[in-house]
Order: sequence, then C-alpha cells, then structure tokens
Amino acid sequence: MTRLFNDPAAFADEALEGFTAAHRRWVRPVGGGVVRATATPAGQVAVVIGGGSGHYPAFSGLVGRGLAHGAAVGNVFASPSARQIHSVATAAHGGGGVLLMYGNYAGDVLHFGQAAERLAADGIETRTFAVADDISSAGPDESAKRRGIAGDLPVFKAAAAAAEQGTPLEEVLRVAERAGARTRSFGIAFSGCTLPGADHPLFTVPEARMAVGLGIHGEPGIGEEALPTADEAALLLVETLLKELPEDVAAPSGQRAAVILNGLGSVKYEELFVVYRRVAALLGEAGVEIVDPEVGELVTSFDMAGISLTLTWLDDRLEELWRAPADTPAFRKGALGTPEPDRDRAPVTALAQDTAVPAVTAVPAASDASREAAVTVLAALEAVARVVDAHADELGRIDAVAGDGDHGIGMRRGSGAAHRAAADAHRLGAGAGTVLTRAADAWADRAGGTSGALWGTILRSLGTALGDRDAPDAAHVAEGVTEASAAVRRLGGAEVGDKTMVDVLVPFADALAVGTAGGLALTEAWDRAATTATEAAAGTADLLPRRGRARPHAEKSLGTPDAGAHSLALITRAVHGALLDHH
Repeated sequence: MTRLFNDPAAFADEALEGFTAAHRRWVRPVGGGVVRATATPAGQVAVVIGGGSGHYPAFSGLVGRGLAHGAAVGNVFASPSARQIHSVATAAHGGGGVLLMYGNYAGDVLHFGQAAERLAADGIETRTFAVADDISSAGPDESAKRRGIAGDLPVFKAAAAAAEQGTPLEEVLRVAERAGARTRSFGIAFSGCTLPGADHPLFTVPEARMAVGLGIHGEPGIGEEALPTADEAALLLVETLLKELPEDVAAPSGQRAAVILNGLGSVKYEELFVVYRRVAALLGEAGVEIVDPEVGELVTSFDMAGISLTLTWLDDRLEELWRAPADTPAFRKGALGTPEPDRDRAPVTALAQDTAVPAVTAVPAASDASREAAVTVLAALEAVARVVDAHADELGRIDAVAGDGDHGIGMRRGSGAAHRAAADAHRLGAGAGTVLTRAADAWADRAGGTSGALWGTILRSLGTALGDRDAPDAAHVAEGVTEASAAVRRLGGAEVGDKTMVDVLVPFADALAVGTAGGLALTEAWDRAATTATEAAAGTADLLPRRGRARPHAEKSLGTPDAGAHSLALITRAVHGALLDHH
C-alpha cells in the first residue's frame, strides 16, 4: 500500500515537487510538469510526453537528452489538463514544432488534443501520437482502442532519438507511428495497487491465482489463471506476444526485437531476473535476436504486484534509435557529451502549485442582476464541492470495480478548485457567466482526466448560456444544460447506453427542458429533473460499458452503477438544495 503521504489530493503535486528537487541536473519545473534543465536546441522538434501520476519513472523520469524534452504530469491515474500540457509544451518548444505523445486513454486523448489546438493557435506546429500497445485491451481488428502501457517507453524513445538527430516534425511523427505499429505488450498481476489515502487495493486476486491482461491504472485483469512458476509466467508472456506479430513480420525467426520486462511496482528485481532468464531463452528458441533488453521498473502502477513484457520489432532505423544514447533521471543509455550551460534561464527553486493556472486579476463587466445571480451560482458550486467531498470514497470504490478507482480523487480536486476559482471571481465582482467559466477552467486544470475535461465543458456551456448581462431565467438555465449535454457528447463521443455520465446528463437535460418549457419554476423543474437523474444513474448498473477504461472489464461492472453517472446524479440533487436556499 501507499504509506507515506499528507493530503491524498495533494499527493501528485508534492511528488512532482520532490522529484524536481532531487533531479535538477536533468529537469526544471514549469507549470504543469517538467522540461529539460537545458533549453531545447534551436530548430529541434520537442517531444513532450505525459500522463497521470502513479507510474514513475513514467513520465517525468523520462525527461532528458535523448528522450523527452518535457513531461506534463496529471493527478493520480488522471491525464494532465490541456492547460498543463500547453504550458509544458510552450516551455519545451525550440522552434522546430512539438510532438505530443501519451498512452491511449480517453482523458489523455481529450486533453492532449485540446492542447494541440491551443499550440497551433499560438503558431506552434504540433502533432499528436497515442501509444496503443496492450494486446489484452482489444483485439487486432480494434487495435486503435488498445491502451498504452509499458510500450510507451520504446515508442517515446524512437521519436525522441529521431528528434535529437534534427529530424523534421513530420518524419519524427512517422517514426513514432512505425515504432507504435511494431510494439506489443502483455501483462499479469498478483495483487492490485492502493491509491494514497485508500484503505484497500483497487482489486484483489484470490490466493494462488493471478490476473491476466491488467492495465497500469489499477484496472483488474481480463481473466484469472492459476499462479504460475517464474518459468510458466515467462512462457505465457512470450507465447501470447508471439501469437500476434506486426503485419510486415511473417515469423519471429530471424527478427530483431527490443525487449522490456517491466515490473509494475512491488515485484523485486531479482524476481524479474528469474523470469527474464526464461524469456530470453524462449525468444532465442523462436529465433528472435534480442537488442539492448531492459529489465526493471519502467512504467509502474504504485505498488501493484505484476509484470509485463513488451516486444518492439526492429528494423534498421528503429534499432539505431533504440540504441541511441539517452540521459534522464530514470533511463540512461550510452554516453552523451556535456551539454552547453543554459545561461539564459533563471534557476527555479520550487514548483508552485497551480502554476499552469493564471492568477485572476480582473473580470469582465457585469450587470447588477448577473452579479446577484452569481451569488446563487457560487452557492451551487459550494454545494457541489461539499457533496463530492462527502461521497469521494464511495465514488472511488464504484470506479474501482472495473476502472482505476480515481474518480473520487479527481472529482474532489476538480470541484474544490472550481469553488475556489468561483469565489475569487465573485469577490472581484464577476457576473454569473464569468463565475462559471472561471470555475470550468479550474475544474479541468485540477482534476485532469476525462471527468475534468467533461465537467469543464459542462460549466463552460452553462456560463456561456447565462452570460454576464441579464438575470438568468429558467429557460436560459435549461438552454445551458441542453448545450452542455450536446457538448459532452461531441467531446467524449459517448451516447446514451454506453454506461457513462451521458446516461444521466441527457435525460436530466431533457427533463429540465420539458419542465421549464411547461412553465414550471426553475426550482420545481430542477427537482423533477434531479429525480430523473437519480433514476437514470441507478439504471446504469444494468448496462455494459462500451467506452473508457472499464470497457475491457465490461462484465465486472454489471450490477454496479457508473461512477460518473452516480456523481452527476448526486450533484444535481445538491444543486437543487442550493437553488431552494437562494430562491
């Protein structure tokens, strides 16, 4: 379990602060993460990687010459926000464009995609690439749905080494695509991990059994088998990966492969070496030439007891890039010359919390009526933060049934930040619309992950509908909720029936629109819609997830409501209480 922490919600920030203090030779802190201690050479493509905390040495430990130019670091098991990614990429940019790289998870895809749009708007040429190497998470015919696990490292390494050589952006992207298409991973676990502050692991494995096909966010395996010996584990890993070769590799014999045997947190190095001796023998018997193998903890999941095997099938170019030197806090290979000192940069002595979020010093002009409405908005956001805090542990337990268990932590961070940002804006005299949009940005920034992006979208849609000029009436509120529903579906791609928050948001929005159109007061219409939301959330227990991290474990979630749907229903009821108090 994770034993040493202060406030669990601050764990990711404090871990990053300590990491930067310990590794000033390689990295310096910036808002949202870290960049190399020395500037990106002029004209060189900047490879910026990122993802949630809890996977060290991924992602911050892979920043340094020969590997990443920067890493955006999110909350525990949650993607960094678009603002954080934008901040890191801007600091890393050296004039040659930016390649954003990350594991293939919904939150990362959303936030890195939004960051790429912001960078492009700034005039920085940007491309994105999602690593999707885990063969257990989807079949070969749906490889684009696969999640990224330890295969992140060889794919990041290939692209970054190409960038180090001065390769232009489009070619660096092609290298990433080539490496990604030739990388496969598969893992097993003997126990789940425990998040900071939690009193139990995200999943358990019965005595003398192992989980097969695990994820790196504490997701349970897709199946269970009898506990193997080390040699039997090696055989399972190798045979599984050799069954699926890249399209242009006819047979393993005569092929070269970069091999990574990765420990996920609490399997000791000696155990890994016992397994690797058999892995190497089996690959040799199959005619595979192993190139610069790596055995150790490279992409972890807190204290999960598990291992994964990654094979990247090499051609001449990929082998050159895999062998290329690198010097980072957690991954070193070969030898690099001493870098020129970066005299133009002032030293950084501490990592300020929320440095990716600009301070609010002014707000747009607002009418008296809108400022009065902002009082109710602020009360509603306070009620949201309060109900989320009260149910955070419950939300985490629900999410852990088939997901990664971080929903409660993320919602607590996001709702608390939204309330604080709204209070700051209100003190400056903001109208209802600005209070909501400032809250939206804060929620997305502090929560990260899919829920952060979606709740940021919900609040921003409401803020746009309410504006800062008029006193919002029931029709305007319903219009904002309807637009929020449509925007969430556009952004996340989910529809009713996919077992997501959309299963609650759509019927809630529809019920609110019907009630207000029928002449009901906002409080009464909201009350009826909140009841609809509660019923819809309970109904998600009967659904199988078709999106997100729970999708590979669909059967496990039957009988349990979706965490995002449940939290939305709780929030709609809490907001109704605030509306009654300020009616």
